[in-house]
Amino acid sequence: MQLIIMDSRLCRSRTIHLTGTRLMAAMLAASLLLMAVAALLYHLVFLKGAREGWPVVGSLVRLIVADEFAQRDRFMRQNLDAMARKLGEMQARMVELESLGERVSGLAGIEPAVTKPAGRAPGLGGALMAGRSLSMEELDATLKELDQISGQRIDLLTVLESRLFDQHIRKHMVPTESPAPGKDVGSRFGWRIDPLTGQSALHAGLDFSADTGAPIVAAAGGVVITQEYHHQFGNMVEIDHGNQLVTRYAHASKVLVKRGDLVRRGQKIAEVGSTGRSTGAHLHFEVLVQGVPQDPQKFLLAGQQATQKLAVLPSRSSGAPTAGR
Repeated sequence: MQLIIMDSRLCRSRTIHLTGTRLMAAMLAASLLLMAVAALLYHLVFLKGAREGWPVVGSLVRLIVADEFAQRDRFMRQNLDAMARKLGEMQARMVELESLGERVSGLAGIEPAVTKPAGRAPGLGGALMAGRSLSMEELDATLKELDQISGQRIDLLTVLESRLFDQHIRKHMVPTESPAPGKDVGSRFGWRIDPLTGQSALHAGLDFSADTGAPIVAAAGGVVITQEYHHQFGNMVEIDHGNQLVTRYAHASKVLVKRGDLVRRGQKIAEVGSTGRSTGAHLHFEVLVQGVPQDPQKFLLAGQQATQKLAVLPSRSSGAPTAGR
């Protein structure tokens, strides 16, 4: 395509050659320019009409703004409803957690009145009825209340954890484990006829009849405070379990621990023998509280009863064979 431009004043002409590509580019540029000008004019006129309150433009602006706010409100309402449902689920979980905390507190030996934090919300319920959605303020208040309750539950569970840990430690530090597994008790705690002198004498422990070399285990966890040869007890081990509670294991043929060792419940500490003042192979076992001998059978029976209640370990039997000290 050719365009001839005539200039009468200068008495000359100019020819412009337009190819298809140039023509399309010119048309595209003209269209873009026209669209930009139209958009600019529309924007200016629209803003002016909105600010000055032109009837048609003002109504159109209000309609657009109202629709935009309606869409935004629907979006926020959907999010609030979803958050409210999640909040309801969290509240239900908190009720379950509170019930669990009360049960665990009973196991920990804490009175129910202590487990219930101050300001606890009363029980709620009733038929489900259609109602309005929660507002942002109500949702925020409920979240703050839930955060406060969760903090109280954390404090409670921390106390329960400490109490249960303390009970766990104390349980393992009380001599309720038989020091001679599977062996029967011979001579018991109390007054008896001494096997060497034939006179009445106090027997301050239990004698377990066993063969030489049979294992002797710690009745509870603790620290070895004595490992020596005693002229009456022979090879002897004493373990301190805390709270002035000590166990004594006598007449051993071989000792496997030394003073200062930490031992756990059921750990092998020695082997049965007949050293010291003894008539034959056996284990002499004592429990001392503040240095005063106690009947070890009470501790062992307490351990058997606890084991039977938990149905974890089989109870240990007791016989009545004779053995000397």
